Amino acid sequence: MQEAPVAIHRPVARKPASRWSVDDVAALFELPFNDLLFRAQTVHRQHFDPRKVQLSTLLSIKTGGCPENCGYCPQSVHFDTPVEATPLMKLDAVMDAARLAKEAGATRFCMGAAWRGPKDRDVEKVAELISGVKSLGLETCVTLGMLGDGHAEQLRDAGLDYYNHNIDSAPDKYADIITTRQFEDRLDTLQKVRNAGVHVCCGGIVGMGESRQQRAALIAELANMDPYPESVPINHLVQVEGTPLHGIDKLDHFEFVRTIAAARITMPEAMVRLSAGRQQMGEAVQALCFMAGANSIFYGEKLLTTGNPDVTADQELFAKLGLQAG
Repeated sequence: MQEAPVAIHRPVARKPASRWSVDDVAALFELPFNDLLFRAQTVHRQHFDPRKVQLSTLLSIKTGGCPENCGYCPQSVHFDTPVEATPLMKLDAVMDAARLAKEAGATRFCMGAAWRGPKDRDVEKVAELISGVKSLGLETCVTLGMLGDGHAEQLRDAGLDYYNHNIDSAPDKYADIITTRQFEDRLDTLQKVRNAGVHVCCGGIVGMGESRQQRAALIAELANMDPYPESVPINHLVQVEGTPLHGIDKLDHFEFVRTIAAARITMPEAMVRLSAGRQQMGEAVQALCFMAGANSIFYGEKLLTTGNPDVTADQELFAKLGLQAG
């Protein structure tokens, strides 16, 4: 029997088909595990080649010294962590890292800087980095914190494809995690990015002591954006000694897989990315996440300041699962 053709994805902004209430998403979390995965995989196959996984590499171009007090982040000046502050990387060093990422199979190169928000002079320097990376034929993404007026347009004109700005948590959990800015500040920057015509990369972190209802609220908040993000990174908290969230009860891995599935069902045409925490999951949990609709990973040995499976380990896992980079 000839296999049915697989839908080929094109990354365009999509409006939500309908509003997702928090209770609607919570009902997905309550489904029997196999039923939830079957539904998520069915949605996934309607929009994507189930064998393809997009590879992104993330580089910290300016580490530490951040004035924000995000309770999960070792780069904050408020916490005593092993992270040492470094200045913005030079163009040559960033280009070398981007070339290595491309040679390893990455198609998107993401650059992160630990700022509350960049100054005008910072945006000029990052724009130069974007242009350089773009010249290699890679998609570009940056995460720089809150953007001021005109910043998104300047980054767009340099060749920026995606801007990452996670909402982190459900609105009613946000103040428990961060007090140096408001949830609405996140939304303001996302709107600036949308208005500039740049693709949005926006997700959150689970395992920060939130309830299942709050995980559902996080997914509902993302799914109800108009349009919802083209790229949705779902992070499993990596606890770092010295941060306020170090030592809290860890989230059950099956609950993380459920979160991935809920993201796929509610945002059927988004790239759902396995982000922080993969190193702690093991191969079996990652395989369940791919079954639940994840089709993008961060690829490379480090994510900003925390560990990540090495390239060889990911290649071996893909071979075991019959997955391909793409």
